[in-house]
Amino acid sequence: MSTATSTPASTLTIGPHRVQPPVVLAPMAGITNAPFRTLCREFSGGKGLFVSEMITTRALVERNDKTMQLIHFDATEKPRSIQLYGVDPVTVGKAVRMIVEEDLADHIDLNFGCPVPKVTRKGGGSALPYKRNLLRAILREAVGGAGDLPVTMKMRKGIDDDHLTYLDAGRIAVEEGVTAIALHGRTTAQHYGGTADWDAIARLKEHVPEIPVLGNGDIWSAEDALRMVRETGCDGVVVGRGCLGRPWLFADLVAAFEGRTDDIARPSLREVADVMVRHATLLGEWIGDESRGVIDFRKHVAWYLKGFSVGSEMRKRLAVTSSLEELRAGLDELDLDQAWPAGADGPRGRTSGNNRVVLPDGWLKDPYDCAGVGEDAELDTSGG
Repeated sequence: MSTATSTPASTLTIGPHRVQPPVVLAPMAGITNAPFRTLCREFSGGKGLFVSEMITTRALVERNDKTMQLIHFDATEKPRSIQLYGVDPVTVGKAVRMIVEEDLADHIDLNFGCPVPKVTRKGGGSALPYKRNLLRAILREAVGGAGDLPVTMKMRKGIDDDHLTYLDAGRIAVEEGVTAIALHGRTTAQHYGGTADWDAIARLKEHVPEIPVLGNGDIWSAEDALRMVRETGCDGVVVGRGCLGRPWLFADLVAAFEGRTDDIARPSLREVADVMVRHATLLGEWIGDESRGVIDFRKHVAWYLKGFSVGSEMRKRLAVTSSLEELRAGLDELDLDQAWPAGADGPRGRTSGNNRVVLPDGWLKDPYDCAGVGEDAELDTSGG
């Protein structure tokens, strides 16, 4: 990696919290649970902000068992950051007040960026900002109930190129007291395909200079993060798929923002294998069952092994392990002296794009009318 000619500003302020360097782990369903956040924090030296999985406000208010586990934070997590998903202002307000009254978190992020059909077909996630009045009502309830806790939001550019909402949503957020905005430079229709529009991040920063704007999309390396800040003027970066199977990316990000742009991790397969076992171990401890922890870890195997010379049969075998002993034994059969493979820093995770967006009937008729959002839009389970 070439050394940058200049290092962007290295501090992000979110309410009373100083995030230094300005690096945020994006909430990812089934991924950013407490064990994965622990790994990322360890590699970052505790620097940055690490957000929980998406928590459904209705499930939180009703104290769903799975949800109550998802909001558990390690004692070393400071600040504790929860992302909430909700479409009903009253329910969102109740969830926020519950977090405040029971001291469940130090920062609340609101999800208006999820593009998956089970969310958008109910008017939630990245579909919701199209309804400007509903967005305003939710933000007003959240900020009003949060007291001293900062409220931020994450969103996309809009539903598709014909229905862009991010500039209107950004202005509404400022007017309702939101502390910072993260923009994923894609539309709902793009899902995770194509190329993220960093120019949109720059336009949003110009449009809402009053509060920090964070950029998200296509950050696969520390150099990508520095380049995004330089090119867009954004105040920080949100990293999602780039750290899948690569939690040490946060060590790279810290080094880059601190000006050590040549201090980049290139772990051997032996080192990667050790991280894989630790990840699976942490999951077992968190779930309270080693086998279930290893089973939950299976989805991470392909990401960790990306680019390494590992046969298809061994990859399949590692992806069906059900004990730490079995996982370790399989890994020990590999050529663990392999160096970090060329090209393994590139894109990973979902890449689907150009999807038909599933919306409630008549959703696009009026950008202000809130009709069509019912109670069933509040999913009764979290993490999606």
